[in-house]
Amino acid sequence: MEFLVNSAWAQTGGTQGNPLMSFLPLIIIFVLFYFLLIRPQSKKQKEHKQMIESLESGAEVVTGGGLLGKVTDVGPDFVTVEVAEGVLLKAQKHTIGAVLPRGTVKNA
Repeated sequence: MEFLVNSAWAQTGGTQGNPLMSFLPLIIIFVLFYFLLIRPQSKKQKEHKQMIESLESGAEVVTGGGLLGKVTDVGPDFVTVEVAEGVLLKAQKHTIGAVLPRGTVKNA
């Protein structure tokens, strides 16, 4: 049967490569992952947190659900948004998507 299957011979004198070179692709992938995903997301979260902390009465905002209105009251966790004359809604602060320039509600 020797003519059908060749015998496997162990390599002699082989040396292992540099261990740093074996981890290099993993390190490169982690660095790319950090600069393309983690860093921009944390920067965006920081900007959103600053925007929420700077909310004040009279600011015109749009919520995550797409409601456009004027902030009438700011609490520790909730804001009251006037979406129409005499229509007040309470929303959680973190659902505020953006602060709009003044006069946007009148033009919408």
